[in-house]
Amino acid sequence: MKGSYQISVQNNKVKYEFTIRRNITVIQGDSASGKTTLVDLIREHQLEGEASGINLSCKKKCAVLEGQDWQQNLTLLKDSIIFIDEGNSFISSKDFASAIKNTDNYYVLVTRESLENLPYSVKEIYGIHTSGKYAGLKQVYHEFYHIYDYEKEPAVSDVKQILTEDSNSGFDFFRGMSNGKYKCESAKGKSNIYLKLLQTKDNTLVVADGAAFGSQMAKIMRVISSRKNALLFLPESFEYILLQAELIKDSELSSIIATPEDYIDSKKYFSWEQFFTSFISEKTKDSFLKYSKKKLNKNYLSESIKSKILNSKAFTRIKGLFD
Repeated sequence: MKGSYQISVQNNKVKYEFTIRRNITVIQGDSASGKTTLVDLIREHQLEGEASGINLSCKKKCAVLEGQDWQQNLTLLKDSIIFIDEGNSFISSKDFASAIKNTDNYYVLVTRESLENLPYSVKEIYGIHTSGKYAGLKQVYHEFYHIYDYEKEPAVSDVKQILTEDSNSGFDFFRGMSNGKYKCESAKGKSNIYLKLLQTKDNTLVVADGAAFGSQMAKIMRVISSRKNALLFLPESFEYILLQAELIKDSELSSIIATPEDYIDSKKYFSWEQFFTSFISEKTKDSFLKYSKKKLNKNYLSESIKSKILNSKAFTRIKGLFD
C-alpha cells in the first residue's frame, strides 16, 4: 500500500477525523481519552455495516484485528487499514512483527507499550484529544495530536559530543563534520542510546533515524526532561538528509521529499529508511557519489558537498553547531 488516507468515523455521539500516512501508526495516551472508543466504532461497523448506525469514510477498508486467531485472520486482510486495540499482547511479539512485514496493509496500534520489535516513526505516535470544533452540539469531536513534539523543546547549548545511532556512513559523516570540535561516538544501535545518555553528563547531540526510532522515544524523553543535556536530531534517516540536500538529479526527487508516502510501498519497505537507502544507492551507483551504507564515500566530506548538506532544510535546526 502507498499513499495517505483520511479516515472519518462517527455515530450520533462522537466523531473522529484523522489521516494515516505510513504502514505503522501508534496511538498512545491516558485512559478515557477515546482510544478504545475509536477501535470499538471500527469493529461495530466491520460487523454490522450501516445497521450499526456508524458512518465510516475511507478509501481503504478498515478492520479490527484481535484475539487468539489473529494470525489466521491477518491472512484474510489485504490492502486494508488494520486497527489493533491495547490488550492484544501479540502486538509486542516478534511473531507479529514478522507477520506484518511485507504486507500491503497499514496498521494502527493502540498501545502504551514501546514496541521494540517494530520500526515506527517518531512522527507517527499520536494521542487523541477532544476539540471544540462542535462546541454546543451533542456530538463530541476527537482529533489526533503528536505525542512527541521534541523539536519545540528548548535546545541545549554548548554541545560537547555527538552520539549517533549507527556506526556506519552516518557516523562517518558526523565525525567528519565535527572536524575535531566534538567527541563523536556510535551507540551501535538505537536501543543503546538511552544507556549512553544516562552515562554521560556532557551536553549531547543525539542523531538517529526518526523513521524507526519511535520505540525509544518514551525513555529518551524522560532522560531529556530530567537532565536537559541532549538535543535530538531525528531526520527520517541519514540517507534522507543526503536526498534533501539535492545532491543527485532526479525528476521525481522533489516530489519524493515532499510526499514520501506516495512512493513508499509498505509491502516492499518495512520502514521509510529502507526506501531512502535503496533509492540513493540506486541513483548514485555509477557516480562519484556512489553511496554505501556501511562506509561513507569520502566525496561526501568534500567542502562543496558538506556545504550543500549544511544548507539544506534538514540541517536547519542544528546548522549552528557546524558553522
